[in-house]
Amino acid sequence: MKLGIDIGGTKTAAVVLDPHDKVIAHETTRSGSGPDAVLAAAVRIARRAIAEASLDDEEARSLSVGACMPGLVDGATGTVLHAANLRVDRLELGPLLGAELGLPVSVENDVKAAGLGAREALCARSSRYADLGLGYLNLGTGLAAAVVVDGEVVRGPRGAAGEIGHLPVGTGVPCSCGQTGCLETIASGSALARLWPVPTPRPDPFVAAAAGDRRAAAALHTLSDGIATAVQVLVFAAGVDLVVAGGGLTSLGEPLAEAVRDRLRERARRAPVLAALDLPDRFELLVTAIPLAALGAAELGGRARPTSAAGRLS
Repeated sequence: MKLGIDIGGTKTAAVVLDPHDKVIAHETTRSGSGPDAVLAAAVRIARRAIAEASLDDEEARSLSVGACMPGLVDGATGTVLHAANLRVDRLELGPLLGAELGLPVSVENDVKAAGLGAREALCARSSRYADLGLGYLNLGTGLAAAVVVDGEVVRGPRGAAGEIGHLPVGTGVPCSCGQTGCLETIASGSALARLWPVPTPRPDPFVAAAAGDRRAAAALHTLSDGIATAVQVLVFAAGVDLVVAGGGLTSLGEPLAEAVRDRLRERARRAPVLAALDLPDRFELLVTAIPLAALGAAELGGRARPTSAAGRLS
C-alpha cells in the first residue's frame, strides 16, 4: 500500500494506492503558507486519506509514503529549500512529516514527482510505455519539465535537470528568475496572461480566436510555438521518445495539443532533420482526475524509505 502527498501552491492532495496501484482514497485541502502551516496541511490531508481508505492497523503501519512540493529538494535528507510560493525558505519535510505519521517519508520536487506519475498513468494504459524515455512538461503558471528514463527521474546537479523554462531563447521578455528571454515567457500560463490580458474569469482563448479576436489568435500562436520549442528541446537534448504535458494549461484540451503539433509540422516542412523525427507524433496532453504529482509521490515512497520515523497515525 502506498500514500502519496502533493503539496502545491494552492492545494495539497493525498492519495492511497492499493497493492495493485488502484487509487482507493483521494483527498484535497488548501495548502498552508509558511513552514508550519504547510506541514500541518500535509499531515491533516494524509490522515484524512488514510481514514478514507479504511486501512486496518497492519496496513496503516506498512504504508510506504512519498511527498512532493515545489523548491529545491535534497532527497537524501528530505529537506526542501526556496519554495517561494508557499513562503518556505527551508522545511525538513521528510523528517517532520515522518515523525507525525510514524512512517518513513521520501521527498521529491513536485514536477519530478509528476513525471513519475505520468509514467505510471501511461503504463497503466499500455505496457508499451514502460520502455520509452519520457519527457513530462508541466504547463502551469510557469514552465518546467521532468525526464524519466528506465523508470527513474533524471535529477542532474542540485536537481536542475528539466528546468527548461529558464533556458534563454531570445524573447526579450524579463523573466521572474532574473534572466531575460526565458522559454517560460512564451510557453506558460503567465505568458498567455501577458500576451492576452483579459478580465477573469478568462474565456477560452481558442473560442475567442475563432470568433475573430486577433490578439487571442496571436497569443495562441506564440504559446503553441513556445511549447513546440520545449518539445524539441526535450527530444534533442534529453533524448526522450515521448513528451506528455500536464498542468493547468491542459484544460484548453485537444485544441492546444493540435496547435502545438501544427507548429512542429511547420518546422518539419522546413527542416528534414525534424521531419525524420516525427515530432508531432511524440507529443500529447495527459489529463487525469488524480493529480499526477500525488501518484508520482506514492510511487516514490514505494521505491525508497530513506528517513527513519517514530510518531503517530492518528
